[in-house]
Amino acid sequence: MGSAAQSGERSGSALSRRVRAGIVGGTGYTGVELLRLLAAHPHAELRAITSRKEAGMPVAEMFPSLRGRVDLAFSDPAQASLADCDVVFFATPHGVAMEAAPRLVEAGVRLIDLAADFRLRDPLQFERWYRMPHACVKLLEEAVYGLPEVNREAIRRARIVGLPGCYPTSVQLGFKPLLAAGLVDPLHLIADCKSGVSGAGRKAEVGILFSEAADSLKAYGVGGHRHHPEIEQGLAGIAGAPVGLIFTPHLTPMIRGIHATLYARITRDADFQQLFEEHYRGEPFVDVMPAGSMPDTRSVRGANTCRLAVHRPHGGDTITVLSVIDNLVKGAAGQAVQNMNLMFDLPEAAGLGQIALLP
Repeated sequence: MGSAAQSGERSGSALSRRVRAGIVGGTGYTGVELLRLLAAHPHAELRAITSRKEAGMPVAEMFPSLRGRVDLAFSDPAQASLADCDVVFFATPHGVAMEAAPRLVEAGVRLIDLAADFRLRDPLQFERWYRMPHACVKLLEEAVYGLPEVNREAIRRARIVGLPGCYPTSVQLGFKPLLAAGLVDPLHLIADCKSGVSGAGRKAEVGILFSEAADSLKAYGVGGHRHHPEIEQGLAGIAGAPVGLIFTPHLTPMIRGIHATLYARITRDADFQQLFEEHYRGEPFVDVMPAGSMPDTRSVRGANTCRLAVHRPHGGDTITVLSVIDNLVKGAAGQAVQNMNLMFDLPEAAGLGQIALLP
């Protein structure tokens, strides 16, 4: 295994030069989003982008939006010089990062996994929900969950980061002030969430074809969704106690975005608007909207921002939080870059100043 001293040396050297970054799995939606962000990052240098199927193809041939910005070609993972990178992002299916992690960590490379290999602390939970045994339990024990608003200092020191899922990001950031302050019943939480079709990935599947998903709205995973144990794990950590959660995801006919409507039963009164504003004061990527606001997903499209609004309908005993993110940015690639910035002592907002796209 690479020593902590090795990691520290590599991190310190990143301050005097650009961070050398590799991406495993560069052809999916999160992969190309990473390419978009890292190509414009002032302190990052793309060194390798892998794809078994597209090895040898210039990246800009597949993604013309990157013409003039990314001059690399896709390389086969077995031949890519990933060990020469300072950080490697895994934008791959579940199970890939944990197979490659021991070799790369041994070489002193730091890992950010955008899949689920290092999210769940319990390897048995991982096996239950992802239907495969965990390949490197020892590294799982040291991996840090990459939600900066919760684990910022641990992320700075991490060799391996398990990036949160998109739904878990929106839900945890919405509930966090309430649970941290102990103002709601942690055993009766409801998360009613909607996601754009890009959350399903860049693949051919009947349910996400245009003629299947357009002009329609449907729930899925009602009986159990892979993000449920991850959300519960995170919320329990914030609350310092077990939580009970009803989580219902929906597929919506849009490309990007997550809208989470969160409900909790109030157990102790407070000025909830003030609570949220104070809790997130100074957070670069969480925007607490003015009282009465209704944030929409297009207000965060393309930006690494979570927008929150807090409501108390009819002055009753239920608090409603509206949380919106771009599932590919704050829900994936943007949050990954935010983690990279922390890991290499860079300004946390470096390369993430994009303003949301309108209309």
